[in-house]
Amino acid sequence: MELKLSLKRFTNLNVLLSGLVLSTACTASKKEDLRPNIIFILADDLGYMDVQAYAKRALGSNKEEMFYETPNIDRLINEGVAFDQAYACQLSSPTRASLLTGKYAAKLGFTTATPLRDTYYNQNIPVPEGSYSHDVIYHSDNISIEQALLNGSSNTALPAGTSIDNGRNEITIAEALKDYHSAFIGKWHVGGHGAKGYVPADQGFEPIAWYDSGGSAYFNWQNNWNNKSKTHFPEMPQAEWLIGNAGDVTGEDYLTDDLTQQALNYLDSRANIKEQPFFLYFCHFAVHSPFQAKEKDKQRFDIKTTKGWNNHDDPTYASMIKSLDESVGMILNKLEELELEENTLVVFMSDNGGIDGSVTPDGSITSNYPLKGGKANLTEGGIRVPLAFRWKGKIEGGKWCNTMVDCNDLFPTLVEAAGYDITPYYNETKIDGRSVLTLLNDTDNKKQSYSRDTYFWHYPFNVIYNNPFDNYPLTPHSAIREGDYKLIFDWHGRLKLFNIANDISENHNLSKAMPEKTNELFAKLMNWLSTNVEKTYWPKVNPDYDAKKEVRETPFINLVEIYNEGGDVASKSN
Repeated sequence: MELKLSLKRFTNLNVLLSGLVLSTACTASKKEDLRPNIIFILADDLGYMDVQAYAKRALGSNKEEMFYETPNIDRLINEGVAFDQAYACQLSSPTRASLLTGKYAAKLGFTTATPLRDTYYNQNIPVPEGSYSHDVIYHSDNISIEQALLNGSSNTALPAGTSIDNGRNEITIAEALKDYHSAFIGKWHVGGHGAKGYVPADQGFEPIAWYDSGGSAYFNWQNNWNNKSKTHFPEMPQAEWLIGNAGDVTGEDYLTDDLTQQALNYLDSRANIKEQPFFLYFCHFAVHSPFQAKEKDKQRFDIKTTKGWNNHDDPTYASMIKSLDESVGMILNKLEELELEENTLVVFMSDNGGIDGSVTPDGSITSNYPLKGGKANLTEGGIRVPLAFRWKGKIEGGKWCNTMVDCNDLFPTLVEAAGYDITPYYNETKIDGRSVLTLLNDTDNKKQSYSRDTYFWHYPFNVIYNNPFDNYPLTPHSAIREGDYKLIFDWHGRLKLFNIANDISENHNLSKAMPEKTNELFAKLMNWLSTNVEKTYWPKVNPDYDAKKEVRETPFINLVEIYNEGGDVASKSN
């Protein structure tokens, strides 16, 4: 049933964000609709420590000492509110699915971010019971060592109400902002690898320039984006491949610059349309691989004297961050030029942690220190990300919020900021996120209006990214954080319990010292998985596993089986 949402219209120029909700006012004489425009800029693989303002907060270092440069992202932070404990998923597609819907990604079947892989749909074969048409048939990395577990599956397309969705139709932010003009630019990666019915236009957006893939070349990308041939998936039951569209020609040779120009052109086109606010969801490919940058920037960073600070020493990566940062600056300057900045909420976030050199198979890219691990890990380096809001004239700038929040909180936050009633999404659509809008003017959460304190993650894959605790390929992991305590469950049979408030680097495993807390959090995690995540998205014991060939120092222990039999997992775990 379509949700009937009440729309609160902002008509007073001096409306301020305060208290628990946005105040609203309506007058018959006012024709102007001053609900805020919304720009959500999502970076790709940008680490917590890749942003100077965050690095300064974490280590207390002067920005002049640092190698990377993010003056424009820092400007957004200085003019708004930044979140110190904002969480995303461990990889791209899960975060994007969660952001768009307000739900945990694993509940939607998004457990990883696959490159182009065979699905039941694109191979045009029957879907097994318990699976979804756009689940990958099997996805695995080339791992040579013995694996005790087989990978779970992952969804690749956000259900959109098509004939093969069996009644499933997730409501996106764009669809919730019913009276807004919503536009999409950049990386989609939730469309079933080019499946018909799952492109941005099917999820409430006007597509400007987009590509349904995990990564893209930064030079000469247009042919790949415009490719309609089904050569890659010839059995796909549709007339042409809907992998993307490069959009209008901007004259820019570098992808980050091109997408930025697409965004600036869009803002120009909406500047004088006062009767309808806009929502621009701008998903950069930067700073995701392939690592390609403009030559002049690389040369500049190659000779920079601060090269090597905090193990940040890759000129190409630094240059890619610079281009991303310049994009943010151009967006902010355009809003000022168009006199839109005081009626535009700007949000900046990354989709997962940075590609830390200690865990990546690609060599040294960046360092997330003092956070442990990086992309693909459920340690802080993989899931703690930069998140900032700027709304000039509505929220006080230069504030930090230390309250934990999650990527699925963005859906209700933006919907509430636009003046819509979010209650039906809590009660009827059962979203997991909760609005953080009140935190923007109550950064210490003194009014306790944001009450979430428990968060979950699930990653059922053996992957070539290393486990930061043993440096062998990562085994399936799930995690829960409740208050200060975070439990990481390695399905190989290991439990890690950390007090994140005291141990941001996750160096002190408390699982044996605090067995009651360990068992308590494990039970809550297993209950959440059992209640919310279909078994096709769980890892499975490998029947061909040979324990004698195990190279890890710890043997495989089936903690799920022990738990199901009523055993004490804290004492039995490695």
